[in-house]
This record gives sequence, structure tokens and C-alpha cells, in this order.
Amino acid sequence: MSSIPHHHSIAIQPGDIDFMGHVNNANYLTWVQDAVIAHWQKIAPSEAVTAHLWVALKHEITYRKPAFLEDDVIAEVLLEKVHGARAFYSTVIRRGEEVLAEVQSSWCCIDADTLRPTRLAKDIVAKFFG
Repeated sequence: MSSIPHHHSIAIQPGDIDFMGHVNNANYLTWVQDAVIAHWQKIAPSEAVTAHLWVALKHEITYRKPAFLEDDVIAEVLLEKVHGARAFYSTVIRRGEEVLAEVQSSWCCIDADTLRPTRLAKDIVAKFFG
């Protein structure tokens, strides 16, 4: 069973550009976080979005090509699996057909009230694997 992909537009800002004239690598982490959270907010029911927060546990980034200020960049997010309170995502950042970076990340779902790890209900997880 495969999950529903999410395409997240990325707006490159002048402050994202480093001394070498391209997007600083640290910005990719922000892009991945924004894209994963947008994916969650788009598919999960509103009451689940309110009741759960996500904390990044690990990111593994492979940089392929630099991004520049004028580029149209998209992050394609794919939820690979959910295990307990953890979710595993694959994100590919592209400029057109060119792959700029590939990211494997894991996240922990936490209860918004207690701030403790919590499992997602199976019916919520199922919404991501249409």
C-alpha cells in the first residue's frame, strides 16, 4: 500500500542564499519540516491536527545540486510508514525534473496537551495510505 504524495511549493528568500551564491544547506531542513507538517495538516482531520504535534527525530540528507534564488522548487513528501508514535518520511526536493536533494526523516507524534509521545489511531493513519 502506498501513501498519498504531497507537493509543497518552496519560496526561496534572499536570506536563504549563502556566500557561494546558492541556497545554504541548512535551509533544506526547514523546507523538509514545513513540507512534512503541511502534508499532515492537509490530510489529517482537523481534530487530529489540533490534538497532535510532530517533532523531528532524524534527517538524512543527500544533496545533489544547488538551488538558487530564482528557482521554482517543490518538495515531494511521501509517508513511508507509521510505527507506534513514529512516522518515516521520504522527501525529494526538485527544480523541475532535477533532483536537488533527497531526505529520509523520522518524526515522533506527540500529544499536544501532555507533550508525550502518542500513537496515531489506525483510521487517521489510513487516510494517508489511500
